[in-house]
Amino acid sequence: MKEKMLILVLALALVAVCVQWVRAKQSGGGGAVGSGDVYTSIMTRTSVRSYQDKPVEKEKVDRLLHAGMAAPSAVNRQPWHFVVVTERPLLAALAQANPNAGMAKDAPLAIVVCGDMTKALDGEGRQFWVQDCSAATENILLAAHGMGLGAVWTGTYPSKGRCEAVSKILGLPETLIPLNTIVIGYPKEVQQPKDKWKPENVSWNRFGGKE
Repeated sequence: MKEKMLILVLALALVAVCVQWVRAKQSGGGGAVGSGDVYTSIMTRTSVRSYQDKPVEKEKVDRLLHAGMAAPSAVNRQPWHFVVVTERPLLAALAQANPNAGMAKDAPLAIVVCGDMTKALDGEGRQFWVQDCSAATENILLAAHGMGLGAVWTGTYPSKGRCEAVSKILGLPETLIPLNTIVIGYPKEVQQPKDKWKPENVSWNRFGGKE
């Protein structure tokens, strides 16, 4: 009787472990760099500009978009719209529209983060959409890194020429302003993160204050 109870307990424990493993895989884990440790993901993320000839799975694209929409926003207005680009001619056109996005022509995926002015605040708070969409962009970058993808943020706004070119390529209405293009793919090679820590960029309590 005791042996049967022990076997039952071990079986239940094994089932629990398997369920946790499956949940980790579904949430983008599974051993990717930085998975399960937000600080490690932040400190090891790099801008990746060269990619393997391999598409990004639809489920991973969905997770990236969920991550973007989980970002904080002023008064919870969520003034963003994401345009997912996978068609090769459009990726090549985006590369032409932005001199900093040349790698898009060889990438399998780009997400253009736009500010939706119909959701932006009125008055002095209207420009908060830039901060809100930037927060969404950083979420996508970190989520991509956590899933073993490589990504790079290429700016569009406030360059009038870039905004007009990207808007024309994607057929954006006047109410959508393209903030940036995130180019994404599986990295061709592992890159070493840069150490950007500079204590001189920190003040305590007031400017120039020491710890």
